[in-house]
Amino acid sequence: MTRAIALLLLLTAGCGLLSPTTTPQPSQFSLDGARAEPRQAMRAPAAVPPTAPTLIVNPPHAAAGFDSRRMVYVREAHKREYFAHNEWVDTPARMLAPLIVAALENSGAFRAVVLTPSAAVGNLRLDTDVIRLQHEFQSRPSRVRLTLRANIVDNATRRVLAWREFDETVDAEGENPYGGVMAANRAAQTVLQQLARFAAEAAKGWQPPAAESAKRAEGSLPGR
Repeated sequence: MTRAIALLLLLTAGCGLLSPTTTPQPSQFSLDGARAEPRQAMRAPAAVPPTAPTLIVNPPHAAAGFDSRRMVYVREAHKREYFAHNEWVDTPARMLAPLIVAALENSGAFRAVVLTPSAAVGNLRLDTDVIRLQHEFQSRPSRVRLTLRANIVDNATRRVLAWREFDETVDAEGENPYGGVMAANRAAQTVLQQLARFAAEAAKGWQPPAAESAKRAEGSLPGR
């Protein structure tokens, strides 16, 4: 009887070793659908003006609460919650960085677009902040809101040439994290298109240092 009990205990322990209790891994999602659509990608690149500036892109910063891989959702005003079993593959800011560079390169407004850290020297600098990326369940259908703030700075003068905040809201395709991910990618695509147009406009108003000095000298001539 004692041997039978000992054997039963041994078998039970063995089954426990063979079938450990594991915590399921969270599902991971990315912001990668914000790239140019196939039709846009097939177009010939726009001709870059010979005087076009080089743009240095600093990695985006993120506001508090949006600087991790956790996916934020909102059911009540001023209260952020996080999905327990779903997360981003990286922080929203780091996922957006290469997408920002690609959108600006496709604009044809810059001689080069370089993401820091880099040894390259640029004429203009782009600073961006991810203010929010959240799935809002305060209405039906739920919606995803992405807010990005951007500054274009002249590296020579340290002067801010342009500033804008982009705020895009997209209805979710489903009342679940995946529906929010799809909406987030569409919101990012729209914001990046707006950002590229904004940066291109700022580049048009930029003057190379030599041209700007000559313009000032011409304006100071007698009789002007």
